[in-house]
Amino acid sequence: MNKAIAAGDIVATPTLREAVRVWARIGGLSFGGPAGQIALMHKTIVDEKRWISEDRFLHALNFCMLLPGPEAQQLATYIGWLMHGVRGGMIAGLLFILPGFLVILMLSSLYAVFHEAAWLPALFFGVKPAVLAIVIEALLRVGRRALKGRFHDCVAGASFLALFLLNLPFPLVVILAGAAGLLWMKHRQRRSAAPSVPQASPPRLVAAVTTHAIARPLVVLVFWILVWQSPLLFIRGLDAPTDLIAETLSGETNVFGAVFIFFSKMAVITFEGAYAVLSYVAQVAVGHYAWLQPGEMLDGLALAETTPGPLVLVLCFVGFLAGYRNPVLMAPLAGGVLGAFLAAWATFVPSFIWIFAGAPYIEKLRNNENLSAALEAITAAVVGVIFNLALWFGLHVLFAEVGRVGLLSGKTGLPIASLSWPQWWTLDIAALGIFVLASVLLFRFKAGILTVIGVSTAAGLFLKAAAAVL
Repeated sequence: MNKAIAAGDIVATPTLREAVRVWARIGGLSFGGPAGQIALMHKTIVDEKRWISEDRFLHALNFCMLLPGPEAQQLATYIGWLMHGVRGGMIAGLLFILPGFLVILMLSSLYAVFHEAAWLPALFFGVKPAVLAIVIEALLRVGRRALKGRFHDCVAGASFLALFLLNLPFPLVVILAGAAGLLWMKHRQRRSAAPSVPQASPPRLVAAVTTHAIARPLVVLVFWILVWQSPLLFIRGLDAPTDLIAETLSGETNVFGAVFIFFSKMAVITFEGAYAVLSYVAQVAVGHYAWLQPGEMLDGLALAETTPGPLVLVLCFVGFLAGYRNPVLMAPLAGGVLGAFLAAWATFVPSFIWIFAGAPYIEKLRNNENLSAALEAITAAVVGVIFNLALWFGLHVLFAEVGRVGLLSGKTGLPIASLSWPQWWTLDIAALGIFVLASVLLFRFKAGILTVIGVSTAAGLFLKAAAAVL
């Protein structure tokens, strides 16, 4: 067990073998985007296994929400690191994405060969309503524990409205929530008759801790950046030795170099998930590189949405098609597998970088009064974020058509906000029925995740088969 965990944070310490089994199960069931994945981890790790405390889970989640990339995978890596160090973080992070990567690899191969994805909705029809029920249960559970007063209720509500109505950037909402928490703590200190005064540490100790806190994460950061960019050495070996200087400087001498460098850039700017960069990726992949045909990005998104793991696995679909259609000196399927692997490596390795370099520093600051106040406010904001994700996800699961309705200013007639609004006549009665079934299993009978998803999947297949017959 990692020494960073204080007494009371661990209720039941797992063995590494048990952790591997549980992380593999979580990776295979992590449907529903970040809201569903965070809900699944919370229910499994905190409520069922009781491996870490609620406070430690939320502390890790707050930090991951501030990072670029898939926050759910980073959260799994953080929790694995807390329990078993770097080895545990590697296992948790890899097992979280490996099942989804293998599935998207298989589906991308079928798509590239047969160019057909119409059969997927029937196979996974019942999964999404079940995930919606799991997300709602997690929202209620986390909300009860994270909202500790009227101030946190207001932060959660404001965060939801900022995302749902104003469509503000997610990082801005998180930063504003942290700033509000810090200001609220300062306000309470000023009103307090006897504000707490932190004890001063000896100057030498402070200097030593500061030096260690800065030097160690820096070394870890440099090491992992070198690991992250190491595939460039292999990629250059695929080219004919024409102009080694140009190869070294550009890195884009073949399609694999272009894939790796492009998705490495994407990995450090994806603060708002796959949807935030989807249009840009599609524009570059279709218009600049011609890896995909117009409309194929939507097919890739459909594949990624019906597989476990982060939604940014859609980038692996793009990498697969790029390698499949431009395989250099190998068979098309081999080129596709290499392209998908490079896209996954460029996208997900930075998540390990942020956690292994930053988490030890965040742990040292856990008892800092200012940081704690800011992170508690971010926790409240996360409740609003999950509510927004759950509402968006629920609308798209239960309705075939969802648009955005603008709210106009009465004086100027200009739009001041907008909100997602379903076309009520497109309600999917079958999806609603499966959602009700999953909710009854969760809330009334306290069924486990496997049972809920299994029963819902079977119900979805039955309903689709019955509809096809009728």
